[in-house]
This record gives sequence, structure tokens and C-alpha cells, in this order.
Amino acid sequence: MFRIRLVEQAMPTGSKDPDVLLAWLLDSMGLVRSRTEGATVDEEQGAIHRMVRHTLLEEPLKGWDNSAISEFSGLSQTGVHNQMHKLREVGLISSRLQGRWHVNVLRGGSMASAVELIAVQARTIAMMRLAEFSDIISDSESRMQEVGEEESQSFRIDIAEPGPIPEDSDRLDCLLADFGITGDRIKKGDRVTRKVFDELASSERPLTLQTLSDRTGETRSRSQRVVERLRQAGIVDRVAMRDRIAMDVYTGLLRQYTARGEDWLMGRGGLGRLDENVSSALIKGVRKDKLSIEKVEEILSEVSIDSQRLLLNTLGGRMPYGYRIAGRNGEDVAERVMTNIDRTLRRLRTVAQRLDNSLSMDD
Repeated sequence: MFRIRLVEQAMPTGSKDPDVLLAWLLDSMGLVRSRTEGATVDEEQGAIHRMVRHTLLEEPLKGWDNSAISEFSGLSQTGVHNQMHKLREVGLISSRLQGRWHVNVLRGGSMASAVELIAVQARTIAMMRLAEFSDIISDSESRMQEVGEEESQSFRIDIAEPGPIPEDSDRLDCLLADFGITGDRIKKGDRVTRKVFDELASSERPLTLQTLSDRTGETRSRSQRVVERLRQAGIVDRVAMRDRIAMDVYTGLLRQYTARGEDWLMGRGGLGRLDENVSSALIKGVRKDKLSIEKVEEILSEVSIDSQRLLLNTLGGRMPYGYRIAGRNGEDVAERVMTNIDRTLRRLRTVAQRLDNSLSMDD
């Protein structure tokens, strides 16, 4: 069954080295899961890189059986079998029975053709699976009121066609697993991914990690790992919780005024960086003990979110963040994820064509 992991990463701009280009492709399709610091390309990519480079790329349509691949790549036949399974699963190769042996070819006879076929298949399956979110994610007009942060994480998502549903699971459990949200090591009966997703999918406002932990009964760290995988897939985003900023600034002002005084607040405390009317109002309020959370919120209403974040940091606090489904409904989420998928597939196509061009120049 088709399954691929798309991992967005910086393109090997300007490189014409076939090993570098192939390494990038294999990594971007999730075929390499571990790295060694300081290793060469061949050492880092390991068995699957050597196998593809010295057999399938050399003669794409020769019809390689496992024995021949083992001889040319230096891998055991068991190793070849395991790697061929991965290549077949992502759609890079196809196989057929020829006499006593299954022979393998690079689909379409070139890397560019193989990647084009993968892209069409991946995109079709992704659209089909993402459509399932329309019945799962609650429609909310208020969910997207706050502007989300620019994602700093690289996009990563698994795309897999539907398979059999285990007895102890349902369609949503399988969907989350097929998108890679449950992680690589799934323990039977572990419901943390489902519980976290259910909370986010039904919520009309961002939820903090602590709230998710409390509602699901899971540890904060386990909830966070699920949230981070959802963010990488573009299904969830992070947003600054403006309604919590005033409370944290208020607490920080009182604490620092008592401990360090007014001069410190205007200097290292960050008030001096704000507009004079804002800083004066805050200082006057804390000095006369007439400040409240509501008053702080009113004073900061015209201050940019970035300036509020900086003020909170200088007062010794941390910006409160919440997490939400990245769309008003399932259709919006699907559109957002498909944008990321299309961008990643375009990069795969570009590098695959560059690899073919580089190999043709070497011939």
C-alpha cells in the first residue's frame, strides 16, 4: 500500500552532485530516518542510498532482482528486501514476476518520471484523506479571530491510503496514524493522540498545553509531542493568547516594582521602550497601587503584540501561547495542508529533474 512521508527542507541550491541530489530526495521522502554527525553523504544515507545510486539510477529499466541488487550494492539479500519494501511503498519502484524472480524497475524509467507519478498519487490520496476532516472538526467563526504565528517548524506529514481498521480503533484513529500524528512508535491502547486532537477539534478558542494536559489526563510533555506533530503537519497552529498578557504583565509589574523599584522598571524592565503615555500610565498605576488587570489591558490595547511580548519578557515573564486547529473548519484545514503538500511536491519534482540532468551529463 502507498505510504510516503513528505519532509520539507532547504533545497540543495546550485548543486549538481548526483549523490547530494539523491540524498536530498531520499530524505525528503522520509526514506532516511537517522543521521550521524559529521558523516559523509554515503555514510549518512546508508544502505538505501547505495542501492539506488549503483543500481536503479545506473540502469532504471534493466529489471533488477534482489540478488543482482545485493551484488552491486554490497547489501545482504535480507537488507535489499527491506529497502525494496520501503521504495515500493513510497512508489519509487514497481515490481513484477519474471521467471522465478521478482524484478524491479525505477517507475517511468527516470527519477523525474518516478517522482511525477508519486506526486500525482500522493496529492490524490492526501485530498481524499483530508476531506475526512470536514465531519470531524467543528465549524467555528471565533477560532481564527487572533492572528497566528508564522510557523518556524519544517513541514512534515505522512500520506497513506486507507488500510484495514483494527478492532480497537476507528476511522479517526487510523486517519491520525496515517498522517503520522501518532509518531513512529505506536503503543497499543495509547489514546493520547486521539484525546488531544478531540479537544482541539471541538474547541472554539486556543488551548494551552496545561489545559490540554488537564482535560486529557495526560502529562504536559506527552500532550506537547502530539501538538508539535500536528503543527508540523499544518493541522494546528500556535497563537499568542492576548487575554492572558495583561494578567502576566500586571503580576510582573507588581513583583518587580516591589523588588527593584521604579527606575529598574523604566530601564531594564522595558517600560522605557514604550510610548511615554503608556509607560507613564503603568508607572503611575503601580506607584499609587491603583493598577488592575483590566486597567493594564486598557493601557496596552494600542501597543503592538510584539512590544507586549518584549515587555513581558523583560519583566521576567513568558508569552502565553495557545494551540488551535488551523482553520475555521475541516475544509480550511485541508486547504492549508494541501498548500504545504503542493509546495513540497514541487521541490521534489525540481530536484528529481536536476538529478536526471546531472546523470545524463555524466554519461
